[in-house]
Amino acid sequence: MPLSPPIFCVSSSIQQLLKMVPLAQSEAFLIDLLDKVCVRMNDYQLEDDPVTKQKYFRRYAPRKGDKIYKEYKKFFFYSDAYRPLKFACEAIIEKYEDEIFELIAQEAHHLADMLCSEKSDLCGTPTNSPEPEV
Repeated sequence: MPLSPPIFCVSSSIQQLLKMVPLAQSEAFLIDLLDKVCVRMNDYQLEDDPVTKQKYFRRYAPRKGDKIYKEYKKFFFYSDAYRPLKFACEAIIEKYEDEIFELIAQEAHHLADMLCSEKSDLCGTPTNSPEPEV
């Protein structure tokens, strides 16, 4: 696991101590990561559930590991429909930034589930929509 730049501490006996923090837990890395996450909301499109007629966002863009990813990145897709999703993402991150950092520092498993239900209470029970709501 990559390490962030060293953090220097001074002990009570005036000895300089070196503490290496895993990069994934460093505050600078996490801030950079959170700044970029909402940009990816453009990978989703707004759809209507054919049965319930409720609107929901569905991911249509391939992920980096998918075979089609390199081909997909040659094209640029843009829609204003994602703007409310991006705004909501930014608002959630701003409001729950401390909780996100805390869960990552604890190396919490199922981070998204814990943040969604336990820390923020933003997620309700699953609906019958074809994809989970974002």
